Amino acid sequence: MTAKETVLLAREKGTVIPAFNIPHLPMVEPVAAAVADENSVAIIHVARVEWEKFSSKSLEAVAEEYRKYEKPGHTLLGLDHVPVVDEDLQRVDYLPIIRRAIDAGYQSVMIDGSRLDLAGNIGATAEVADLVHRTGIACEGELGAVMGHESGPRKPYEEIFTTKLGFTNIDEAKRFAKESRCDWLSVAVGSIHGAVAEATRNQKKPEARLDVEHIAALYKAAGLPLVLHGGSGIQPDYIRAGIKAGIAKINVGTEIRQAYEYNLGEGNIKAAQEAVYKRVRELISGVLLITNTRRLLFGDKK
Repeated sequence: MTAKETVLLAREKGTVIPAFNIPHLPMVEPVAAAVADENSVAIIHVARVEWEKFSSKSLEAVAEEYRKYEKPGHTLLGLDHVPVVDEDLQRVDYLPIIRRAIDAGYQSVMIDGSRLDLAGNIGATAEVADLVHRTGIACEGELGAVMGHESGPRKPYEEIFTTKLGFTNIDEAKRFAKESRCDWLSVAVGSIHGAVAEATRNQKKPEARLDVEHIAALYKAAGLPLVLHGGSGIQPDYIRAGIKAGIAKINVGTEIRQAYEYNLGEGNIKAAQEAVYKRVRELISGVLLITNTRRLLFGDKK
């Protein structure tokens, strides 16, 4: 199965593909095991910020760990946020990172030009899409600004939602989808990222909600599977409504990262891995309701 085909099929079947982020290398094994044990399908993800500010080491290190524990037919390997301008507002030499991901065997990449103007974002995303499409890799772009990774104090969630701060513009989404040539579009519709700054990364995320009507309008305008970043901490009813409206992939990081970190104790990696395994299964079966999605997507009898 390819990442592009799997996400398209999820949208066709009215379900969602979760992408679980790996800020710490020992999380790969329990995530992969939990996905397979739920007979689900998921992407195992790493973002640049997770090897820069956490302990996933590098995209190559995650790929190597993934190859040890991958579950064929259940797991895919994806590169999450590679920003053109990062959370500290520094320019990033992103193309070499994308090329490294191609060489390491990633099946999807995400280029984040959301801190650029519209034309700049389209240009950067199209450049990456053209590069990875030559090797059959899916490309995800982002339009709008999912808040949370920025340095400095976090804005109150109610202010973000009620003012629609950073929300993806519907007219821009139509143009972006056509000109950027990306396969999936990450949109800002009410979710927020978990903080990555050292002083705030252990804080519980505010309970978020989604503007479901906005999701539906974006899906109609873009005509692409939509991606929801910041999937931790969203009220489940909103997630399910968002899936019906056009979300075909949802990224989850903070909930499983904190499960790992809170249970690590005095270096007790086994306990931390068990906590991640348990939380991933809870998210799949209890929040996302996607147990047995492999059977739904591919008609397996299992």
